[in-house]
Amino acid sequence: MSQHDKAEVTIVSEKGQVVIPQAIRKKLGIEAKTKLLVYGYQDAVILKKLTIPDVAKELEAIYRRVDKQIAKHGELSSKEVNEVVQDARLRKRLAAKGAR
Repeated sequence: MSQHDKAEVTIVSEKGQVVIPQAIRKKLGIEAKTKLLVYGYQDAVILKKLTIPDVAKELEAIYRRVDKQIAKHGELSSKEVNEVVQDARLRKRLAAKGAR
C-alpha cells in the first residue's frame, strides 16, 4: 500500500469468507476466479494475487523460435531443441527477477 491508500474494514462471514473492497480489487485487477495466495503472519492475514503463467502462450513462443531456427538452419537435433527450451526458461527467470 502506498502512503495514500486508506485501510478499509471488512467482516468475515460464518463460512470464513471475506469481501475485498471494490477499490482494492480494481487497483490490483482482482476479478472473479482470481487466485490468491494466503499467508498467516503473526497476527495478520496476507493475500497476494497469484499470477499463473499461460503455458500455451509460452509453448507457442518456443515453437516459433524452433520453427525459425529450422527455417534458418534445417532440422534441429533433440539437443538443440532442449537448448532452445532451456534458453527460453532462462529468459523467463531473468525477466521475472527484473520485474521484482
